[in-house]
Amino acid sequence: MHQTEHVVIIGAGIIGATSAYQCLNAGLRVTLVEPDQPGDEQAASYGNAGWLSSHSVLPAAAPGAWKNVPKWIADPLGPLAIRWKYFPRALPWLARYLNAASNYTKIERTAVALRSLLAGAPDLHQEMAEQAGVSHLIVRTGLLHAYLSKSHFLQDAKAWDIRRKEGIEWQELDASALATLEPDLDRRYTFGVLVPETGSCRNPGAYTAALIAHAQKRGAQLIRARATGFRIEQGQLKAVLTDQGEVVCDKAVIAIGARSKDLAHLAGDRVSLESERGYHAVVGEPEAGPRIPTMFADRKVIVTSMERGLRVAGQVEIAEKDDIPDWRRAEILRKHLVAIYPKLPKDFSTDRIKIWMGRRPSTPDGLPCIGLASGCRDIIHAYGHGHVGLVGSARTGRLVAQLAAGAEPEINLAPFSPQRFKAFYQ
Repeated sequence: MHQTEHVVIIGAGIIGATSAYQCLNAGLRVTLVEPDQPGDEQAASYGNAGWLSSHSVLPAAAPGAWKNVPKWIADPLGPLAIRWKYFPRALPWLARYLNAASNYTKIERTAVALRSLLAGAPDLHQEMAEQAGVSHLIVRTGLLHAYLSKSHFLQDAKAWDIRRKEGIEWQELDASALATLEPDLDRRYTFGVLVPETGSCRNPGAYTAALIAHAQKRGAQLIRARATGFRIEQGQLKAVLTDQGEVVCDKAVIAIGARSKDLAHLAGDRVSLESERGYHAVVGEPEAGPRIPTMFADRKVIVTSMERGLRVAGQVEIAEKDDIPDWRRAEILRKHLVAIYPKLPKDFSTDRIKIWMGRRPSTPDGLPCIGLASGCRDIIHAYGHGHVGLVGSARTGRLVAQLAAGAEPEINLAPFSPQRFKAFYQ
């Protein structure tokens, strides 16, 4: 393939950013099409928990989760909620979501695939951050899971056994060791699990912006426009269509997260993709917090000390992408935070706390869509990472570059095939 092969990457979120980085490494010419400021608040990349969790190999659901559906609909403020007016539209996706995790054989199959995508990701991110001049944003202290007791941890034993099968190792901490490691933590938490291979990002939005800026310095072009379709002639891609005109190219990458579904359809594939809305709250200049980013099993939240303050993230809300946020959910996160870290004040002045809502692009089986489009082999799918968008972006960028350059992908892409949903739409 000639060095001047031109790849248009649609989307400048974290998947688009890593794809641009790796396509440039492959000697390809790169143009990014993005209507908004890269790394800004409109992107899911901006507001995640910052986890480089290479051990996040399990789907969000578990066997028997169907029993919780009435509660998800009835409780608008629960850790997972479905807005009742959106339920009829979400029902097909939800049925697939529950079926994909209906037994542990299916879950283990998902774990094998996700591990192939996530293994080694913290190292890959560290390398990219160093090249982009923001190595300080990647932290390699591991990640912590906090439990109220060892018996609560043992309730998750099956999940951890699956991780062990995938080569994931961890350290178990008793009450004393946990208190020493995390002195600000509420003493009700008496058991911890530390996963050393992992890492975190102290400012995901700034990291994404830095990767895009680095790509631009290396010759990538950024066009402020919204992609609307493709010009395909005799099976070959000729251009990406935008609201600012067409961009002539040889290859294109769909990487616009929760908004990828329409472009995927234009490229010949109907995909099962839902907007899984998440919230966060950030407290500036916190009086207490974790030394190591921590997930709390009982509260279904993650707390991370970041550049701009203490971030508590969580909540899953299935709703229309552009429906108004329910900011009560962010207030629930704040209440979780002050309960977990007693040294924090019970009330914060409004200028100290910032709230946010974003849209995770989620497939029902927990696996992203990565691969060539059915309607044109010059178009590449790269979206649908759900809760592993940040950590999964590192290898996804490499895979995109390999597909764009006509090289053999470094992992088996069959589990991530965008065509796996075909039977649902026949």
